Amino acid sequence: MYPIAILAGGLATRMRPLTATTPKALLDVNGEPFIAHQLRLLAGWGVARAVVCAGYFGEQIEDYVGDGHRFGLRVAFSHDGDHLLGTAGALKRALPLLGERFLVIYGDSYLPCDARAAVRAFDTSGKLALMMVVRNEGRWDASNVIFEGGRIVTYDKKARSTAMRHIDYGLGVFDARAFTDVPADQPSCLHDVYQALLARGELAGYEVGERFYEIGSFQGLEELCRYLQKNPLRHTA
Repeated sequence: MYPIAILAGGLATRMRPLTATTPKALLDVNGEPFIAHQLRLLAGWGVARAVVCAGYFGEQIEDYVGDGHRFGLRVAFSHDGDHLLGTAGALKRALPLLGERFLVIYGDSYLPCDARAAVRAFDTSGKLALMMVVRNEGRWDASNVIFEGGRIVTYDKKARSTAMRHIDYGLGVFDARAFTDVPADQPSCLHDVYQALLARGELAGYEVGERFYEIGSFQGLEELCRYLQKNPLRHTA
């Protein structure tokens, strides 16, 4: 299984006041910081190594996670530094820690899916990246993908249309060459990288059937708490 980057550098303004002094990754979910649940999920996928791309209160996350051993995998940290780099900028900085191919998950996502199947689909696609999508129909957030015939036709978070029935699931697989044009140490967005890859015919799509969970909203946090009460993962430690 490829290593995985966890994008955990955002300001989490939608979760204020909970995140006024605490990063989103450390918000309480059923008595534990969210990232504990997320790391155990990733270990269950077979991930052996994770890189946390940290920004806002990143030192707090590193102090809690440590080397990741007690969660069943090895964890390294890549910090944004003096200014936030955005999702793509943070990945660009973390490339030396990630290697040639890797997965990417958002730092507020909990995804009960078959990640190995997505990796296999990426490996056979011959493309530089793969985006996992799920049929959304506006249920969990605003749909942002047109997915037809097993491929992504359109992806756009800013110019949504009624033709969009799917949504970015929150997990991607990448070849490091996908970030060649991303400027080093400059803020940039993964959304734009995905769009550029799609325009060049270098973005594969993989549809999953399971819904996603997230802690980017208060409703999402409550839904994840309920889900994990019914579907707990065994503690690794």
